[in-house]
Amino acid sequence: MTGKLFGLGIGPGDPELITLKAHRILQSSPVVAYPALEDGESLARAIVAPHLRGDQEEYAIRIPMSVEREPAQLAYDAAAKDIAGYLSDGKDVAVLCEGDPFFYGSFMYLFGRLAEDHTVEVIPGVSSLTACSTALQKPLSARNDILTVLPAPLKDDVLKSKIEAADSVAVMKVGRHFDRIRALINDMGLSDQASYIERASMENQKIMPLNDVPADAAPYFSMVLIHKRGDAWK
Repeated sequence: MTGKLFGLGIGPGDPELITLKAHRILQSSPVVAYPALEDGESLARAIVAPHLRGDQEEYAIRIPMSVEREPAQLAYDAAAKDIAGYLSDGKDVAVLCEGDPFFYGSFMYLFGRLAEDHTVEVIPGVSSLTACSTALQKPLSARNDILTVLPAPLKDDVLKSKIEAADSVAVMKVGRHFDRIRALINDMGLSDQASYIERASMENQKIMPLNDVPADAAPYFSMVLIHKRGDAWK
Protein backbone atom coordinates (compact mmCIF):
# COMPACT_ATOMS: atom_id res chain seq x y z
CA MET A 1 0.00 0.00 0.00
CA THR A 2 1.46 3.33 -1.03
CA GLY A 3 1.29 6.53 0.94
CA LYS A 4 -0.71 9.63 0.14
CA LEU A 5 0.75 13.03 -0.61
CA PHE A 6 -0.90 16.04 1.00
CA GLY A 7 -0.30 19.63 -0.03
CA LEU A 8 -1.20 21.62 3.07
CA GLY A 9 -2.05 25.28 2.77
CA ILE A 10 -0.98 26.59 6.18
CA GLY A 11 -1.94 30.23 5.81
CA PRO A 12 0.03 33.48 5.66
CA GLY A 13 1.91 33.30 8.95
CA ASP A 14 -0.36 33.33 11.99
CA PRO A 15 -0.35 29.76 13.39
CA GLU A 16 -4.03 30.15 14.26
CA LEU A 17 -4.97 30.65 10.60
CA ILE A 18 -4.35 27.00 9.73
CA THR A 19 -7.59 25.19 8.92
CA LEU A 20 -8.97 22.37 11.05
CA LYS A 21 -8.49 19.95 8.16
CA ALA A 22 -4.87 20.95 7.60
CA HIS A 23 -4.25 20.63 11.34
CA ARG A 24 -5.70 17.12 11.43
CA ILE A 25 -3.63 15.94 8.46
CA LEU A 26 -0.51 17.64 9.80
CA GLN A 27 -0.73 15.78 13.08
CA SER A 28 -1.58 12.41 11.53
CA SER A 29 1.12 12.33 8.83
CA PRO A 30 4.28 10.36 9.69
CA VAL A 31 6.39 12.59 7.41
CA VAL A 32 6.26 16.39 7.25
CA ALA A 33 8.11 18.13 4.42
CA TYR A 34 8.59 21.86 3.95
CA PRO A 35 10.54 24.37 1.85
CA ALA A 36 13.53 25.95 3.57
CA LEU A 37 16.30 28.35 2.73
CA GLU A 38 19.36 26.66 1.31
CA ASP A 39 21.38 27.41 4.43
CA GLY A 40 18.70 28.56 6.84
CA GLU A 41 15.38 27.99 8.51
CA SER A 42 11.92 27.34 7.16
CA LEU A 43 9.14 29.88 7.56
CA ALA A 44 6.58 27.17 6.78
CA ARG A 45 7.86 25.01 9.62
CA ALA A 46 7.91 27.97 11.98
CA ILE A 47 4.23 28.63 11.24
CA VAL A 48 3.13 25.10 12.17
CA ALA A 49 5.68 24.55 14.96
CA PRO A 50 3.02 24.86 17.71
CA HIS A 51 1.01 22.09 16.03
CA LEU A 52 3.71 19.47 15.42
CA ARG A 53 3.58 16.26 17.49
CA GLY A 54 7.33 16.11 18.00
CA ASP A 55 7.87 12.52 16.86
CA GLN A 56 7.34 12.92 13.10
CA GLU A 57 10.05 12.54 10.49
CA GLU A 58 10.87 15.90 8.91
CA TYR A 59 12.22 16.56 5.44
CA ALA A 60 13.53 20.01 4.48
CA ILE A 61 13.38 20.95 0.80
CA ARG A 62 16.39 23.21 0.40
CA ILE A 63 15.57 25.88 -2.19
CA PRO A 64 18.38 28.11 -3.53
CA MET A 65 17.55 31.82 -3.31
CA SER A 66 18.26 32.67 -6.93
CA VAL A 67 16.36 34.54 -9.63
CA GLU A 68 17.34 31.85 -12.12
CA ARG A 69 14.82 29.01 -12.38
CA GLU A 70 17.20 26.10 -12.92
CA PRO A 71 18.67 25.76 -9.38
CA ALA A 72 15.17 25.69 -7.86
CA GLN A 73 13.95 23.24 -10.50
CA LEU A 74 16.79 20.88 -9.65
CA ALA A 75 15.92 21.17 -5.96
CA TYR A 76 12.30 20.24 -6.66
CA ASP A 77 13.43 17.36 -8.86
CA ALA A 78 15.50 15.97 -6.00
CA ALA A 79 12.75 16.55 -3.44
CA ALA A 80 10.15 14.83 -5.63
CA LYS A 81 12.38 11.77 -5.88
CA ASP A 82 12.88 11.60 -2.11
CA ILE A 83 9.19 12.15 -1.36
CA ALA A 84 8.26 9.47 -3.89
CA GLY A 85 10.46 7.13 -1.86
CA TYR A 86 8.47 7.83 1.31
CA LEU A 87 5.21 7.29 -0.56
CA SER A 88 6.43 4.00 -2.06
CA ASP A 89 7.27 2.85 1.47
CA GLY A 90 3.63 3.39 2.44
CA LYS A 91 4.15 6.63 4.37
CA ASP A 92 1.83 9.60 4.01
CA VAL A 93 3.68 12.87 3.44
CA ALA A 94 2.33 16.29 4.37
CA VAL A 95 4.07 19.06 2.43
CA LEU A 96 3.67 22.47 4.01
CA CYS A 97 2.91 25.44 1.80
CA GLU A 98 2.60 29.01 3.01
CA GLY A 99 -0.69 30.60 1.99
CA ASP A 100 -2.61 28.45 -0.47
CA PRO A 101 -0.87 25.66 -2.46
CA PHE A 102 -2.41 26.66 -5.80
CA PHE A 103 -2.13 30.44 -5.41
CA TYR A 104 1.52 31.08 -6.25
CA GLY A 105 2.30 28.26 -3.81
CA SER A 106 5.55 26.29 -3.83
CA PHE A 107 3.68 22.99 -3.55
CA MET A 108 2.51 23.19 -7.14
CA TYR A 109 6.04 22.34 -8.33
CA LEU A 110 5.94 19.06 -6.42
CA PHE A 111 2.37 18.46 -7.56
CA GLY A 112 3.51 18.75 -11.17
CA ARG A 113 6.19 16.13 -10.59
CA LEU A 114 4.25 13.63 -8.46
CA ALA A 115 0.52 13.82 -9.21
CA GLU A 116 0.58 11.49 -12.22
CA ASP A 117 2.05 8.58 -10.26
CA HIS A 118 0.78 9.13 -6.72
CA THR A 119 -2.44 9.94 -4.89
CA VAL A 120 -2.45 13.62 -3.99
CA GLU A 121 -4.86 15.72 -1.92
CA VAL A 122 -4.51 19.48 -1.81
CA ILE A 123 -5.84 21.37 1.21
CA PRO A 124 -6.59 25.04 0.52
CA GLY A 125 -5.28 27.66 2.89
CA VAL A 126 -5.82 31.30 3.81
CA SER A 127 -3.94 33.27 1.17
CA SER A 128 -1.68 36.26 1.69
CA LEU A 129 -4.08 38.21 -0.52
CA THR A 130 -6.98 37.90 1.90
CA ALA A 131 -4.71 38.25 4.92
CA CYS A 132 -3.41 41.58 3.63
CA SER A 133 -6.89 42.85 2.87
CA THR A 134 -8.24 42.03 6.33
CA ALA A 135 -5.17 43.40 8.11
CA LEU A 136 -5.58 46.68 6.22
CA GLN A 137 -9.34 46.59 6.88
CA LYS A 138 -9.90 47.38 3.22
CA PRO A 139 -12.03 45.04 1.12
CA LEU A 140 -10.34 43.72 -2.01
CA SER A 141 -13.33 44.39 -4.22
CA ALA A 142 -17.03 45.18 -4.05
CA ARG A 143 -20.11 44.81 -6.23
CA ASN A 144 -18.87 44.39 -9.82
CA ASP A 145 -15.26 45.44 -9.23
CA ILE A 146 -12.66 43.75 -11.36
CA LEU A 147 -9.86 42.47 -9.10
CA THR A 148 -6.50 41.99 -10.78
CA VAL A 149 -3.57 40.18 -9.14
CA LEU A 150 -0.19 41.19 -10.55
CA PRO A 151 3.28 39.76 -9.87
CA ALA A 152 5.70 42.65 -9.32
CA PRO A 153 8.41 41.24 -11.65
CA LEU A 154 6.22 42.06 -14.68
CA LYS A 155 7.47 44.90 -16.90
CA ASP A 156 6.22 48.41 -16.22
CA ASP A 157 4.20 48.70 -19.42
CA VAL A 158 2.36 45.46 -18.64
CA LEU A 159 1.72 46.50 -15.04
CA LYS A 160 0.45 49.91 -16.11
CA SER A 161 -2.02 48.54 -18.66
CA LYS A 162 -3.37 45.95 -16.20
CA ILE A 163 -3.73 48.52 -13.40
CA GLU A 164 -5.51 50.93 -15.73
CA ALA A 165 -8.04 48.25 -16.68
CA ALA A 166 -8.83 47.14 -13.12
CA ASP A 167 -10.96 48.56 -10.32
CA SER A 168 -8.87 46.95 -7.58
CA VAL A 169 -5.33 45.63 -7.77
CA ALA A 170 -3.04 43.48 -5.67
CA VAL A 171 0.66 43.69 -6.53
CA MET A 172 2.41 40.64 -5.07
CA LYS A 173 6.03 39.52 -4.71
CA VAL A 174 7.06 43.14 -4.26
CA GLY A 175 10.41 42.73 -2.46
CA ARG A 176 13.31 44.00 -4.54
CA HIS A 177 10.89 45.47 -7.09
CA PHE A 178 9.28 47.86 -4.61
CA ASP A 179 11.02 51.09 -5.62
CA ARG A 180 10.05 50.53 -9.26
CA ILE A 181 6.47 49.65 -8.34
CA ARG A 182 6.13 52.71 -6.11
CA ALA A 183 7.46 54.99 -8.86
CA LEU A 184 4.95 53.55 -11.32
CA ILE A 185 2.03 54.00 -8.90
CA ASN A 186 3.09 57.58 -8.18
CA ASP A 187 3.40 58.33 -11.91
CA MET A 188 -0.13 57.00 -12.40
CA GLY A 189 -1.45 59.30 -9.65
CA LEU A 190 -2.67 56.38 -7.53
CA SER A 191 -0.50 56.70 -4.43
CA ASP A 192 -3.42 58.01 -2.32
CA GLN A 193 -5.41 54.91 -3.22
CA ALA A 194 -2.58 52.46 -2.53
CA SER A 195 -1.81 50.64 0.72
CA TYR A 196 1.41 48.86 1.66
CA ILE A 197 1.69 45.90 4.00
CA GLU A 198 4.43 43.39 4.76
CA ARG A 199 4.36 40.05 6.57
CA ALA A 200 0.58 40.13 7.00
CA SER A 201 -0.71 38.26 10.08
CA MET A 202 2.80 37.67 11.46
CA GLU A 203 4.10 39.16 14.70
CA ASN A 204 6.36 41.54 12.73
CA GLN A 205 3.59 42.73 10.41
CA LYS A 206 4.00 46.33 9.20
CA ILE A 207 1.50 48.68 7.56
CA MET A 208 2.53 52.10 6.31
CA PRO A 209 1.77 54.70 3.64
CA LEU A 210 3.35 53.80 0.32
CA ASN A 211 5.71 56.76 0.28
CA ASP A 212 6.89 56.16 3.86
CA VAL A 213 8.48 52.81 3.04
CA PRO A 214 12.30 53.15 3.07
CA ALA A 215 14.04 52.52 -0.23
CA ASP A 216 15.12 48.92 -0.83
CA ALA A 217 13.50 47.84 2.46
CA ALA A 218 10.50 45.83 1.29
CA PRO A 219 10.75 42.08 1.98
CA TYR A 220 9.53 39.37 -0.39
CA PHE A 221 6.41 38.96 1.76
CA SER A 222 5.03 42.41 1.01
CA MET A 223 2.09 43.58 -1.05
CA VAL A 224 0.54 46.74 -2.42
CA LEU A 225 -3.26 46.95 -2.65
CA ILE A 226 -4.98 49.58 -4.79
CA HIS A 227 -8.71 50.28 -4.87
CA LYS A 228 -9.64 52.93 -7.42
CA ARG A 229 -13.35 53.24 -6.57
CA GLY A 230 -12.92 54.50 -3.03
CA ASP A 231 -15.25 53.03 -0.40
CA ALA A 232 -17.35 51.17 -2.97
CA TRP A 233 -18.55 48.76 -0.29
CA LYS A 234 -20.41 51.43 1.67
